[in-house]
Amino acid sequence: MTELATPPVEKDQDVKRISHWIGGRVVEGQSGRSGPVYNPALGKQTGEVDFATREEIDLAVQTAREAFPAWRAMSLSRRTALFFTIRELFDHHREDIARLLTAEHGKVLSDALGEVARGLEVIEYCCGIPELLKGEFSEQASTGIDVYSIRQPLGVVAGITPFNVPAMVPMWMWAPALACGNTFVLKPSEKDPSASVYTAELLKEAGVPDGVFNVVHGDKVAVDSVLEHPEIAAVSFVGSTPIARYVYETGTKTGKRVQALGGAKNHMIVLPDADIEMAADAAVSAAYGSAGERCMAISQVVAVGDAADRLVKAIEDRLPKIKVGNGLEADVEMGPLVTREHRDKVASYIEGAREQGAEVVADGRENTPEGDGFFLGVSLLDNVTPEMDAYKDEIFGPVLGVTRVGTYDDAVQLVNDNPYGNGTAIFTRDGGVARQFQFDVQAGMVGINVPIPVPVAYYSFGGWKNSLFGDSHVYGPEGINFYTRGKVVTSRWPDPATSKVDLGFPQTR
Repeated sequence: MTELATPPVEKDQDVKRISHWIGGRVVEGQSGRSGPVYNPALGKQTGEVDFATREEIDLAVQTAREAFPAWRAMSLSRRTALFFTIRELFDHHREDIARLLTAEHGKVLSDALGEVARGLEVIEYCCGIPELLKGEFSEQASTGIDVYSIRQPLGVVAGITPFNVPAMVPMWMWAPALACGNTFVLKPSEKDPSASVYTAELLKEAGVPDGVFNVVHGDKVAVDSVLEHPEIAAVSFVGSTPIARYVYETGTKTGKRVQALGGAKNHMIVLPDADIEMAADAAVSAAYGSAGERCMAISQVVAVGDAADRLVKAIEDRLPKIKVGNGLEADVEMGPLVTREHRDKVASYIEGAREQGAEVVADGRENTPEGDGFFLGVSLLDNVTPEMDAYKDEIFGPVLGVTRVGTYDDAVQLVNDNPYGNGTAIFTRDGGVARQFQFDVQAGMVGINVPIPVPVAYYSFGGWKNSLFGDSHVYGPEGINFYTRGKVVTSRWPDPATSKVDLGFPQTR
């Protein structure tokens, strides 16, 4: 067996400095603390990102606070026109953004372009903000009295985003937040921060006023500063479940509105009547795309009855055809993992599963490309049981497990017993079973013959159980509600001659 090489990371002579963006310009960090940014395909350090102090976080927040009154007062027609400009500019530069993602995250260019496209869908949704912010009106609720509702922005809001989708998830947050009239402070992942700074540059070019969108980099110091800052009204977060729980508890303690999306263990149930070839294509695509570094990746296939042998063989047959390498090469289908440490952690699950009784059908450690990149080939584990670490943990890498069960009820029980409830899928030709599944299963997003059921932009994204802390999903209608608060106005324009003192309880009849 070929062991993974772990050479020291080579540092390029020309390492770029990645700094904060505050008030419409680059602001170099003054903390003296920073973190390395790598090109994962080469195993080389290409950047050094500044880590913010509490004072620098406060500067970004105060800048956003000062920009809020004018931004909030901008008419919906002007803000809408601006969002159409933003949409066109991001569409024009979609490949530039994608290349930044490939360079710092490692995902292949086609996958990075897909990420940008799904983010653009949310920007497009927000171009309809006048329709989305329409309230309700009741004429003559009582004699001479009208009642109507409006939704207004919160103020300064913040987003804390993960390394695996460094362009799309921020778009899911800042687009509805800005469209609703809030100003925004983004704390992106320190592993791949350049896309966020480029986003800030594009927003400025589009005409977004200085201070409306700000970017601050950092580690736990920056996160805690955001969560504890009294001027931040709401925080959106996507990341692992332990951190999501921490973000939710810490943020709500300080009176913030918080939506914190956590981890996942997404199951794909395959019934005996399913099209096995189609199911195998779907499992391979959903498990190994973006090297498995997706919160919606299928990491566990649940094969029911006699579907198991056929399905495992069909998946195994497809694996040698997957080309792993530098994501900028046209024929490469899967790139490296984001860091050497993460790659080694993912690889440890393969041997651990074998020791705990699983069958290693394909071992990703045996087919890695040459060089110093953070590569791991695709792995397939059969006969994985719920007691094994490879089943219990969110591996977040190109490792697909197969669990065999006897019946549909057993399969649904596995999904519902899992502490996560992000996404799930079922493959079957039976419409009645599929409908029963969407009724029975305890997960926030369900696919029927669709392995990665990420909702379109006019619905909302989010899971159940330990995959979500808070009661609001991201983007779509719930995103608009999250970044606004309701106000009800009761109005009367009476004849002054009818005015009188009345100390009784207000009546509507």
